[in-house]
Amino acid sequence: MALTQISVKGAREHNLKGVDIDLPRDALIVITGLSGSGKSSLAFDTIYAEGQRRYVESLSAYARQFLEMMQKPDVEHIDGLSPAISIEQKTTSRNPRSTVATVTEIYDYMRLLWARVGIPYSPATGLPIEAQTVSNMVDRVMALPEGTRLYLLAPVVRGRKGEYRKEMAEWQKAGFTRVRVDGEMYDIEDVPALDKKFKHDIEVVVDRLAVKPELETRLADSFETALKLADGLAYADLADGVVPGRENEADGGGAMKGAGLPANRIVFSEKFACPVSGFTIEEIEPRLFSFNAPQGACPTCDGIGEKQLFDPQLVVPNEELTLKKGAIAPWAKSNPPSPYYLQVLASLARKYDFDLETPWSQLSEANQDIILYGTKGKRVPLTFKDGRKEYTVEKPFEGVIGNLNRRMVQTESAWMQEELSKFQTAQPCETCNGARLNEKARAVKIVDTDISQPTRFSVADALAWFTALPDKLGNTQNQIAKAILKEIVERLGFLNNVGLDYLNLDRTSGTLSGGESQRIRLASQIGSGLSGVLYVLDEPSIGLHQRDNDRLLETLKRLRDLGNTVIVVEHDEDAIRAADYVVDLGPGAGVHGGEVVAEGTLKQILKAKNSLTADYLTGRREIAVPPVRRKGNRHKLTVHGARANNLDNVTASIPLGTFTCITGVSGSGKSSFTIDTLYASAARTLNGARVIAGAHDKVTGLEYCDKVIEIDQSPIGRTPRSNPATYTGAFTQIRDWFAGLPEAKARGYKPGRFSFNVKGGRCEACKGDGLIKIEMHFLPDVYVTCEECGGKRYNRETLEVKFKGLSIADVLDMTIEDAEGFFKAVPSIRDKMHMLNEVGLGYVKVGQQATTLSGGEAQRVKLAKELSKRSTGQTLYILDEPTTGLHFEDVRKLLEVLHRLVDQGNSVVVIEHNLDVIKTADWVLDLGPGGGVRGGKIVAEGTPEDVAAEPLSFTGQYLHPMLMRQKDAAE
Repeated sequence: MALTQISVKGAREHNLKGVDIDLPRDALIVITGLSGSGKSSLAFDTIYAEGQRRYVESLSAYARQFLEMMQKPDVEHIDGLSPAISIEQKTTSRNPRSTVATVTEIYDYMRLLWARVGIPYSPATGLPIEAQTVSNMVDRVMALPEGTRLYLLAPVVRGRKGEYRKEMAEWQKAGFTRVRVDGEMYDIEDVPALDKKFKHDIEVVVDRLAVKPELETRLADSFETALKLADGLAYADLADGVVPGRENEADGGGAMKGAGLPANRIVFSEKFACPVSGFTIEEIEPRLFSFNAPQGACPTCDGIGEKQLFDPQLVVPNEELTLKKGAIAPWAKSNPPSPYYLQVLASLARKYDFDLETPWSQLSEANQDIILYGTKGKRVPLTFKDGRKEYTVEKPFEGVIGNLNRRMVQTESAWMQEELSKFQTAQPCETCNGARLNEKARAVKIVDTDISQPTRFSVADALAWFTALPDKLGNTQNQIAKAILKEIVERLGFLNNVGLDYLNLDRTSGTLSGGESQRIRLASQIGSGLSGVLYVLDEPSIGLHQRDNDRLLETLKRLRDLGNTVIVVEHDEDAIRAADYVVDLGPGAGVHGGEVVAEGTLKQILKAKNSLTADYLTGRREIAVPPVRRKGNRHKLTVHGARANNLDNVTASIPLGTFTCITGVSGSGKSSFTIDTLYASAARTLNGARVIAGAHDKVTGLEYCDKVIEIDQSPIGRTPRSNPATYTGAFTQIRDWFAGLPEAKARGYKPGRFSFNVKGGRCEACKGDGLIKIEMHFLPDVYVTCEECGGKRYNRETLEVKFKGLSIADVLDMTIEDAEGFFKAVPSIRDKMHMLNEVGLGYVKVGQQATTLSGGEAQRVKLAKELSKRSTGQTLYILDEPTTGLHFEDVRKLLEVLHRLVDQGNSVVVIEHNLDVIKTADWVLDLGPGGGVRGGKIVAEGTPEDVAAEPLSFTGQYLHPMLMRQKDAAE
């Protein structure tokens, strides 16, 4: 009998209160509810964990040791499970070598395509490279000066791991006596044992000879032997000196500069070589196009595509300062600035007629160039004072950036290197211009295009290019490329369908948002075409505009229609309405949640009486549109000529003293405008931060703000020892307060006694972790509660200090809501707890590990920390999608807090897709109209009503019916 449902009995993971639930299989299921109500505990920590654990347990013990095993969840039993795949919001990889193209495997297919269909072109002549014949090779060697001594070598092993004992014996049996192993020459019987874990280069010496007349026959025979041995390759290495015409490539030791070909070597290939320049490609294999392999990576940047270089924007962060007041930041570190540097600048001022009292921005470009980049070899008189003596030396001036480069190379101090690196930014590599590949890889082209060019396209443009490619290829090429192109086009199509058409294929994974990386993984799962799988997703709609949401929901339905069960943890109204089955958890958060409030089809959910979700879906509750839009304080911030990323010379103003929303479809340029340009420029001017602002002309109006605060969703700590109390500073005050109790004073305990990070008061058996990790080899690691402290993290003596019967461990285990009441007589702690409660985190525990907080929760902890500081009424707050992970009710609470900030005179700028937030804004800036190259313009600006009336605005199209509905309800 076919299973029709997943039956969960007695789920008690985290805050779940013995949940019993039956979910239909092969359906799209949405689990919703307040933040902290237990959605992830049910979906990920119970259903997914058990599904994956059972699948992994079905494998052999040997295979299990290589797979991450899940903890057995706290549940009585689950029936009807399938192998489970989770698609979470974790950013795919922080590795700079990981890109959208590599993560989706599109680049693997592209490498295969260029290796099989690509034609190599000579960089010297621009003509296709033909294969060399043995006669060509003989003529090339005979053209060398008479008497030139050389070795003819067969490169039998190139950059491969192994011991090669058997092969050595075969070569010896064939009559060869000498080999060169990893650059060292050996008699074949004396070759040392090779370590099979490392890559090796082995060349068999086929012949040793000197160029002289009538050598052709011997040379031809030797070449044929070498080519046969090394699969069409041969090296001629000159014994003395370098190959004529390549002297400038050699360094002092005769090897080629950089990581390229030795300057004493001529490479011969039966396959590809340019007869004019000698440019040779040994073999066209997929690894030649890999920027992670030495065969393909650019030797200058090692395949990263960029280098750390000193940036004039960081060297001169504040252009309104004068040279005398320290405009050149690295030279003004000491206070007062070093007399040596001031004397150098004074000498330059005399020579080139400028004033040290003039602001940097008013110096001529020529003078700025001389100060930064030096006199380019031209000698200038530099006058120095040594005590009362004055002396002048004439020498070229290296420039500030030249000085920093020299110091960076010469210093052996790690501290100095770190200090200097603060003035550097990543800039495209000058050799490959960001292509990441070496000259040989870039020489292979398909229809005059090397492999690096399509990787710079957006997904939509790449899809169009690869779709049109068969019409430009010949018949033979088309037959070879057909299967490869099908895979590339399919994968690009999936990315396009989940709303990622604006992403460039060479975009590094570390710069993707959680929602983007999740949708990339979703696209690859659809590409795998599996059925009978349980997929669990965590808010895939994050960062998606309503226009793209429909495409995402179609994708999820397609996954379901393949015969899979799709469980989505989601707050998005469209997703809830599109689901086959909805589970609403609550009624509250944390200890007040963990129960099923309502379940069933959308119709059944809407009838539920005690469901907050149903209240908002039916309109019984709503986030109200404010009756009056604020006009601001008559001042405004204006960004002039913003050109970062895809911004098209945007000039736009934000009225200060208002709640402003920056909106637009995914990839329209919201973050480029708000974070990369506005925030970076404001942080440099107001906070003195060392950040690079995106290309723009200027930002005016910053004098009306006293500081700028960005509140993003990055974790508040990377270790389990970090928690909301430590981040907000409340833990320091809690420790001080416990140290001030009579019992603690009597024992002589200081605040450090109550820290679980240092020796003294913590439990030394578990080093203050409360848990001890037991490694189980091919079973999951087991975490057992520390027997010594019973998981309380502190030793017995520390726990004996109590207030109202509670120790410091009990306080850390309280919810923030309870802690606010507990510390009502201690204002410094109470106020911090109150703010955390205000932003909707009352259910979180005071000492909850930072690693277990979601991105939205981490952002609200940061917001609470900022709110607990004294407001000046002139602060600029910038938030990036603060409603991530928030239920309708949580959004309402958050908006109350943000609007209160504006009421105090501050300015709040929010990047947002949530229409409930946008409709409450005083001012909206809508970017677009599309994503990527089709975006980057201001489509509409003004009040939400102004934007809703703009027909070209996608945001307006979705905002209009919502405003009309609320207007009708009000009337």
